[in-house]
Amino acid sequence: MRLLLAEDEEELSRALVTVLKHNNYSVDAVYNGQDALDYLETGVYDGAILDIMMPKMDGITVLKKVRASGSSLPVLLLTAKAEIDDRVNGLDSGADDYLTKPFAMKELLARIRAMTRRQAETTDATLSFGNIALDRATYQLSGPKDALRLSGKEFQMLEMLLVNPGQVISAEQFMDKIWGFDSEAETNVVWVYLSYLRKKLTALGSNVSIKATRGVGYSVEVQND
Repeated sequence: MRLLLAEDEEELSRALVTVLKHNNYSVDAVYNGQDALDYLETGVYDGAILDIMMPKMDGITVLKKVRASGSSLPVLLLTAKAEIDDRVNGLDSGADDYLTKPFAMKELLARIRAMTRRQAETTDATLSFGNIALDRATYQLSGPKDALRLSGKEFQMLEMLLVNPGQVISAEQFMDKIWGFDSEAETNVVWVYLSYLRKKLTALGSNVSIKATRGVGYSVEVQND
């Protein structure tokens, strides 16, 4: 799952990124509201954590602009302000949740799970294609022969392919969505994970294959006997 973290306190931001990555989230960190808005406009995120008091553009303004664009992206606001009016303003502006500093990391993780779970409930909990099914809640992939749990990145890659059946997804799109804009990973890591997925699809007796279109990208298709 890909998150954007917008927090101008760099020490806190680094700590949050460490905790989130340890809990299997992909994270991009920015330090002002304008960068937050620019990153969110790419549409590659599954959720956002926005500090309210930021340089260039405050978190409430960023949130209002995101909602004005029609996005239903789950958003958690962070702030040092504890007054009821500030909380109400944040929620009325379209926030899914609100957390006041200082906070426990366990509570932050629980809030993120809750808001992204609510978002998932509005979409299909299970993706089906050919003779396989991918459970978005448990990361379990089921086929005719067995079922197994995918790793975080395997799940995200297969989810992208199954949500867009027949559409070719480039290695760069996988990198941007899953590894992040600032990742130092090489694009060949995409091929490595797709290789893992192909082996697991075969082990499950799946009739789904991951097709490579040379120089363009990858797509899923059902193999007919």
